[in-house]
Amino acid sequence: MNSIISAIDIGTTKIIAIIGRKTDSGKFEILGLGRHDSKGVRRGEVLNIEETVQSIQSAVSEAEEKAGMKIKEAFVGIAGAHIRSQRTSGYIQLGSDEEEITSAHTKELVDQMYNTAVDMGEEIIHVLPQGYTVDDAQGVENPVGVAGKRLEGNFHVVIGKISAANNIKKCVTRVGIKVKKLIMEPLASSSAVLSEDELEAGVAMIDIGGGTTDLAVYRDKRIVHTAVVPLGGFSVTNDIKQGCNIVLRYAERLKKEFGRALVNSSDKNKVVKIPGINGMPHKEISFVHLAGIIQARMEEIIEHVVYQLDSNDLRGKLGAGIVVTGGGAMLENLPQLMAYKTGQLTRIGKPRVAATGDSKDTVHDPTLATAIGLIIEGYKDTNSAKEVTERPFEFETEVEEEDVAEAPEAIEEDLKRKDKKPSKFKNTVGKLWGDLFDLDDTQM
Repeated sequence: MNSIISAIDIGTTKIIAIIGRKTDSGKFEILGLGRHDSKGVRRGEVLNIEETVQSIQSAVSEAEEKAGMKIKEAFVGIAGAHIRSQRTSGYIQLGSDEEEITSAHTKELVDQMYNTAVDMGEEIIHVLPQGYTVDDAQGVENPVGVAGKRLEGNFHVVIGKISAANNIKKCVTRVGIKVKKLIMEPLASSSAVLSEDELEAGVAMIDIGGGTTDLAVYRDKRIVHTAVVPLGGFSVTNDIKQGCNIVLRYAERLKKEFGRALVNSSDKNKVVKIPGINGMPHKEISFVHLAGIIQARMEEIIEHVVYQLDSNDLRGKLGAGIVVTGGGAMLENLPQLMAYKTGQLTRIGKPRVAATGDSKDTVHDPTLATAIGLIIEGYKDTNSAKEVTERPFEFETEVEEEDVAEAPEAIEEDLKRKDKKPSKFKNTVGKLWGDLFDLDDTQM
């Protein structure tokens, strides 16, 4: 059984290469992790081959050095606004009523779904079973071993652009790595952050990346809906750049260090000083103004998510609420805003895997959810033998209380308070901002 798996997450703002293995205890261990700023990628699609190849190479080299081994093949994530999904069904006839259904029969049915007609320039990336019917018996989760003459299945089919997939494969191949399989990134993130109980009760996983926001909804341990919103963390950064009239690198640091998703949680009396460009005087930006820009864009993203949930009659079926992950999940107060706008309890989704050495404090970062999920999905794909029937690692059973947003009613009262002071916030902002950047005019 192959226990060492490599994966590459090609995102709009970062590229992550990761090497991991399944331990004897049933958990997953990260052996090597490398990341690099992403260049040449926009909203999940490769637009510049050369720049993307260089970024992948840098991330891969770092991961290989830490793990002490070379990456020869990897599972690679695919996302972007070009991804769409649809529901379809099909059936096959067996020889007689007494014939038992085998795994070969289910594979034949799945393979048949890969021939589903799609638009020109598109291809099917995933075929995900949602349930089977054997003769007149409906709702069969695993039909293998059941006797019947007709096997019918319902499927969730994920579709993407052929050109987008080919460009990703081309970039990875030019680094000298074979693409083992392309995996839709929301599926990977779900594997890293969702528990079995959440999958059964009903949960919406929202992965806010740099270029897009990915949605995956599960009920009864089956995926029932996926969607991609063409907005993400970079949209927020660009809004700050435009709204504050500053350069992009300052906007990104403003978002990460001082950004909040709720205006009412910001201190009205605090400002941050931005160094002037080329000897010009510094610029002051209030926390309230910054939070207003961020909240407006995050509300737009959440409205897209709500539309997807309501259009498919899913918002009232989320027994486990919403799990938000990805780099965008790091915004302070985002779970509270998400819970308030959706009416669902919300928690931050952090990867739950084992770790060693200097990676111990980093692998539980929501920005790594997709990369770690690719390792998990890759393991399941590689070791799809009969013994691999459950998730390939053990979940921690408890979620820290501070990671879960309050009930919507409590949040509404919280938003109305005018005297609420922000917690865990820096006080001497002016000096800290200069220390944070450690910049002078000669570095502009």
